Amino acid sequence: MMACLLEAPLRISVLSEVTATSRHYVDRLFDPDPQNVLQGVIDMKNAVIGNNKQKANLIVLGAVPRLLYLLQQSSSSLELRTECAVVLGSLAMGTENNIKSLVDCHIIPALLQGLLCSDLIFIEACLRCLRTVFISPVTPVQLLYTDPTVIPHLMSLLSRSQHTQEYITQIFAHCCKTPEHQTVLFNHGAIQNIAPLLISPSYKVRMQALKCFSVLAYENAQVSMTLVNVLVDGEQLSQVFVRMMQRDKPIEMQLTAAKCLTYMCRAGAISTDDGCVVLKTLPCLVRMCSKERLLEERVEGAETLAYLMEPDIELQRIASVTDHLVSMLADYFKYPSSVSAITDIKRLDHDLKHAHELRQAAFKLYASLGSNDEDIRKKITETENMMDRIVSGLSESSIKVRLAAVRCLHSLSRSVQQLRTSFHDHAVWKPLMKLLQNAPDEVLVMASSTLCNLLLEFSPSKEPILESGVIELLCSLTQSDSPALRVNGIWALMNMAFQADQKVKVEIVRALGTEQLFRLLSDPDANVLMKTLGLLRNLLSTRPHIDQIMSSHGKQIMQAVTLILEGEHSIEVKEQTLCILANIADGNTAKELIMTNDDMLQKIKYYMGHSNVKLQLAATFCISNLIWNEEDGSQERQDKLREMGFVDILHKLTQASDPNLCDRAKTAMQQYLA
Repeated sequence: MMACLLEAPLRISVLSEVTATSRHYVDRLFDPDPQNVLQGVIDMKNAVIGNNKQKANLIVLGAVPRLLYLLQQSSSSLELRTECAVVLGSLAMGTENNIKSLVDCHIIPALLQGLLCSDLIFIEACLRCLRTVFISPVTPVQLLYTDPTVIPHLMSLLSRSQHTQEYITQIFAHCCKTPEHQTVLFNHGAIQNIAPLLISPSYKVRMQALKCFSVLAYENAQVSMTLVNVLVDGEQLSQVFVRMMQRDKPIEMQLTAAKCLTYMCRAGAISTDDGCVVLKTLPCLVRMCSKERLLEERVEGAETLAYLMEPDIELQRIASVTDHLVSMLADYFKYPSSVSAITDIKRLDHDLKHAHELRQAAFKLYASLGSNDEDIRKKITETENMMDRIVSGLSESSIKVRLAAVRCLHSLSRSVQQLRTSFHDHAVWKPLMKLLQNAPDEVLVMASSTLCNLLLEFSPSKEPILESGVIELLCSLTQSDSPALRVNGIWALMNMAFQADQKVKVEIVRALGTEQLFRLLSDPDANVLMKTLGLLRNLLSTRPHIDQIMSSHGKQIMQAVTLILEGEHSIEVKEQTLCILANIADGNTAKELIMTNDDMLQKIKYYMGHSNVKLQLAATFCISNLIWNEEDGSQERQDKLREMGFVDILHKLTQASDPNLCDRAKTAMQQYLA
């Protein structure tokens, strides 16, 4: 007792007194008499249960290497080896630092080796300890896969007892983190071996088996397609999952079964209109969003539901009218704690600390709900303070909340109606621009996609955004290493240039710089190329603009057009390029750049005879603009093009089977007759 009263400077002696009792335990591990060693281990076991201080002391004093040595010695009795495994399991139950120390002492290979023993009690003790070590976030899961004989051996131990089933499935459920892990487990018969455990008499075994299936099926078509055909005791696996979602089952079981069916559905193994999805999984997940549920359940329920219906407008419509889901989600912002937890102070404290997870989940679910249907978007924006909540979400400290809020905003920004109303009323563009200043790529991609929509010509936010210096920002995005960011940067500039006045267009060309513009025209990403061509087409859209831009950049633009028309590009890219050429042909002075370029005229001729109608149409457009009557010099242009054989081609096209092409050719021919 004296030790506790000593002042701080004497801390060392305090520690030495505490460790003195612990040292006594460690010393006994080295006793020459095996019986004393065994008794020492048993006493140590009793001393460490529930005593984190004692656990830490024993680890510091080097108990772990000695325990592992005794565990692995063939001369140790089975009883001693088992007691060592139990003590190690108890030490692992302490803090994360304890686990780190155990892993550093190579506890995992030692215990895995121990599983080769035939004694069941010893095997269970090793597995229990392995389970505790592997479920800790500080343990590298890869250690389970280092030795290729481990997984098949664990599969073979599943039949030994309920305990081996519980621990092994828990290890698998925790250590399956990547597609490679899924494949290893799948190839070693995880599905056939674990499926029967879903009807085990032990709840713990059933639950861990279910968790295994949820991690195996996630984004994995091979696993999901196999699961559909599995029978458990004559019943289809999906029906077993449906039974596990019944309201009388524990929430954890309902939620995990719903995840299994969600993942199977998203992987294409179950159709979205299947009864087990529409009538069972979706309502089960909606129930999880109620404020009766605990915070973790509400988070997981909302995130899983968002994932389930993300690609399917029908599921979005059904969910939006199930149990007042849209207003139920509004409670995610108001009540972090469930109704049932109000009396539990510890719980309330925990929920306040994790309230941001609820907000993130709500934003994700709103984003998914509103990604296609105009009425649902209206319903969301009309939910109390919704736009204010999104706006404050954009500047929250948690990066995950910011990302989810901007996803939600992006989803709503697909609506013309919302862009014209709530987006404008709440000046959403301001926090969005702020978010674009220095965010990680994930957030930038979503934020810049949303900005693209805010820059559409009917959006009232377009003007204030233009005045806020957005052009520089977008130009810098086009230089990103991420293709998605390059696409969005150029896409936003394309939207901005659409029917813009000359001042804006000149500013875009200046800020982007011709060098960067032409770099983008040879971008390896086809989407970037398409959007850059779209930008160029929008820049070259009215005569004075066409002539002005072509007088300063004509040579380079014609070069770029040549390269694309000669290159290996898709029909869409070539069509867009020919449309740009048609715009150039519509300029007053710009058209001379084509007329004096025989090589370009030959290309147009080639595309007029192409097998694809879209390209024929676009090329015919070019010629039509070049020979148009009312303009200066049209006679000379008509004569030159007749000599080059264009009239014969036009004549042939008036007989084309495609009505549009036929009309376009006739209109052009009339220019010659006028």
